[in-house]
Amino acid sequence: MRSTTLTSTFALITVAALGLTACGSGDGSGGSETAAAKNAEIPTTDVVSGLARDPAAARLLPADVRKSGSLKIAVTVGGNPPGSTYLPNGKTIVGQDIDFGNAVAKVLGIKFKQEVASFEAILPALGSGKYDLGTGNFGVTDERRKTIDFVTYINDGQGFAVRKDSDLKKVTDLKQLCGLNVATGAGTTFEATLEENKKVCTDAGKKPYDVKTYSEPSAVWSSLQQGRADVVMSTINGLRYAVKQQEGLKFLNEFHRLDVGFAFKKGTPLAPAFQAAVNKLIANGTYDKILKKWGTTPSGIETSRISPPEIKD
Repeated sequence: MRSTTLTSTFALITVAALGLTACGSGDGSGGSETAAAKNAEIPTTDVVSGLARDPAAARLLPADVRKSGSLKIAVTVGGNPPGSTYLPNGKTIVGQDIDFGNAVAKVLGIKFKQEVASFEAILPALGSGKYDLGTGNFGVTDERRKTIDFVTYINDGQGFAVRKDSDLKKVTDLKQLCGLNVATGAGTTFEATLEENKKVCTDAGKKPYDVKTYSEPSAVWSSLQQGRADVVMSTINGLRYAVKQQEGLKFLNEFHRLDVGFAFKKGTPLAPAFQAAVNKLIANGTYDKILKKWGTTPSGIETSRISPPEIKD
């Protein structure tokens, strides 16, 4: 990994962690330039624009999509690399998910009509037809596969971060969280995992942990820094990056790996084309370039799959 690819000033996360201006509004306007974005050195190496259309992958698209040449994509802006974030202009969105999306569009010879939406709003909107697909580090779970189709492009998962003065050393069982305040993102697999397993505490005769959910990543980190939360549960890649930018915090451990993919409504005819496009990126080397750019090489996969079963530890 090149040392310059994930260089950032301390302000990238700490300003956000103090609960200042959110990175963007849900209407896609981007809002005003944030202090975090203004001071952040975000990777901007172009690894996508030189890609050419692949006829074999493009032929897998439905005829109406080939004719229109465009799809509606919803993206969620998380606020810090390697996830999506705004450049200092407050409008341009960059990130690992964005690069993968743009690369796939190039391979398929189509354009995306992009709209910013909150993480928890995207999956329900796919079924209504508001969007054709969505990105936002969506983990593939068996529960989600009941109503959503996925085309995988990385492997990430669930992990924990704490303040350096925490007594927690490694979370291998959620019973270790009993009696604590756990901060996480609203509508995420982390929230679902925590809520579904609260009974492990009561079954053990212990006080349940309290799940505190936030729509903005800045609020998650603020709750930890200011002591309202004892631990954060989030993406492995996001946690590893974020704690490097914040004094007094540390990444604890990986808890559960998950495949991550583009999300579509159930039964979508788009999946085979997107799978072929991701596999083309893997074959031509672009895939590795994107991972290296964002410092996430350990999250690489060997081949893309359509709605694989949830990874079980």
